[in-house]
Amino acid sequence: MRFPSLFAAQRSTSNIGGSSLQVSAMNAYSERAGRLIALLLIAGSGVVTIAKGMSLTFLAIRLQRDFGLGPAGIGALIGAGPLLGAIVSPFAGTLSDRIGRKGVLTAALFMAGLALAGLGLAQSISAFALAHIVSAVAAAVYESVSRALMSDAAPAHLRLRVFSWRYLAINAGWAIGPLIGVWVGTAYSTLFVIAGMMHAAFGLVLFFTVPEASSRQVEETGAASRAAGDWRGLVAALRDRRLVFFVIGGTLLLAVHGQWSVTLSQYLNTGFEDGVTLFALLVSTNAATVLIASTPARFVIERIGALRALSLGCLLFLLGEIGFAVSSGMEMLVASMILFTIGEVLVVPSEYVLVDGISNAGNRGTYFGAHSLSSVGNFLGPLIGGLALGAIGGTGMFLLFALLSAASALLFAIGNSMPPPRPQAARADALDGSAISGDLLRLGQFA
Repeated sequence: MRFPSLFAAQRSTSNIGGSSLQVSAMNAYSERAGRLIALLLIAGSGVVTIAKGMSLTFLAIRLQRDFGLGPAGIGALIGAGPLLGAIVSPFAGTLSDRIGRKGVLTAALFMAGLALAGLGLAQSISAFALAHIVSAVAAAVYESVSRALMSDAAPAHLRLRVFSWRYLAINAGWAIGPLIGVWVGTAYSTLFVIAGMMHAAFGLVLFFTVPEASSRQVEETGAASRAAGDWRGLVAALRDRRLVFFVIGGTLLLAVHGQWSVTLSQYLNTGFEDGVTLFALLVSTNAATVLIASTPARFVIERIGALRALSLGCLLFLLGEIGFAVSSGMEMLVASMILFTIGEVLVVPSEYVLVDGISNAGNRGTYFGAHSLSSVGNFLGPLIGGLALGAIGGTGMFLLFALLSAASALLFAIGNSMPPPRPQAARADALDGSAISGDLLRLGQFA
């Protein structure tokens, strides 16, 4: 039995160059409907993150306890999934531009649910590895396409707010999820199955409430509805030099803040007598600062703009990393973590707003999908940090991350200053014109 959609959709047509082009299943949400969809996605992201927090937090423990893997094997297996996810999610974003966000999101949530249940029930390392890879790829697809759908649904003046709330919900999920896992105890298999059921339940909610079409059709300068929905759409997006600089800058940012706990925990455990206690304190400081600073950070972004706020966040990253490098006690470490975390709550929503600002309804999934390539930074951060910690010590490692923060701000500023790419038709006309000019010049040589 199929329930009626909660939100009505309107079909539209677009006139380009005097000819009427039929828009294939593109919806224009009312502001009220868009708000409701955005709130649903915010709440769903929180639920999904709770599910991941209470299960994936114990991934390494299950690999060690049940399959006897060592640190190197655990790291390789856990890192393989996100890397594949970074490769697949751009194509999923492009596909969502063609067939709609809802179908891609629902499929990703069901695949993630099955894979998480598989992680809990797997009896061999090969089955576990397959389930982990499917789970990580599905999670990467969900992240990029859900951001695109949220941008579709939310009115332009509310997008910063919903991106900020989504980030807050995700952090709250990571704070609550592991606590549930600890409360449940050693029944790791049960945790994975419950997490899978939570993903599937959210997928059902999306399927029965969100309209079939999932993006708002808008006219761009002579090029609306040009998204190909295949690899050509992704190639076209990557011709936008603004997006390329944002992807590279985002990769460096994620290398700095995406997996900060990995490098910081190693440093504290080797450099401080009470390193484990200090690390737990800094994790709590990070969580508390996110909850307290998210709303003020949103007001700052609204007041000074996304690019300036991102640059300010990078500066706070830089100061936080320098603080870690020179800290000799608990007080300085906590103060540095507060600076670092305020930078984080400024950077994450600002980055999404900047990507949203260079996309349109016809290619938003492709742009957010391509931007998800920056998630490679989650792999590079621990790798670079581990190599630097062994080669040049903790101080050198933190100073290196400080330089990456500054480089990221510069890359975003350069990308933001670039003009948008010319429409394909204009490029073709220019090429035709240059070809004609070249023929005339060649003819002139023989006149």
